[in-house]
Amino acid sequence: MTTTTPTALATQVYQVFIRATPEAIWEAITTPEFTEKYFHGSRISITPAGRRSLGPDGKVRGDSPVLEFDPPRRLVHGWQSLYDPELAEEEPSRVTWEIEPQDGGYCMLRVVHDQLEGAPMTAEAVSGGWMMVLSGLKTLLETGKPLAD
Repeated sequence: MTTTTPTALATQVYQVFIRATPEAIWEAITTPEFTEKYFHGSRISITPAGRRSLGPDGKVRGDSPVLEFDPPRRLVHGWQSLYDPELAEEEPSRVTWEIEPQDGGYCMLRVVHDQLEGAPMTAEAVSGGWMMVLSGLKTLLETGKPLAD
């Protein structure tokens, strides 16, 4: 039986304004020293070759190709949730990060998680998680402290 994701969840778009430079946001998105402080304890490394996410226990949570790598403006990578056996069986989806400098010393960060039609459980799981991740990223960059310990 094939299950599809409702249209409302197949493409998820999030935007947040962050008082930081594009370079600081890029570094926070692509380096494990930052990501472990706001991305559910995951140490995420992103290079032009790929995205790899390790949990606090060292187990692989994600391992996906990078489709576009244009620092510090745009990053597109695959997404597959390997931390859960059921989610790992779903089709891969895609995440796009766009950093747009604004007048006044801040940037708009837009995250689009799409191609979720073949990943209904992943779509449901990430629909609440992205706002916590982005709020944590914003707080960390603006205050130097994580949102939650």
